[in-house]
Amino acid sequence: MDIRVLRYYLAICREGNMSRAAQVLHVTQPTLSRQIADLERELG
Repeated sequence: MDIRVLRYYLAICREGNMSRAAQVLHVTQPTLSRQIADLERELG
């Protein structure tokens, strides 16, 4: 697990939606979605 992915998760929680979190994090929404999907798989 990468600390960056946990920061992504927290940004999504703070912003309330993935698109806004992607803007704040300066990443694309598909990249953010993929990282969160990987986190979900890792945590089961």
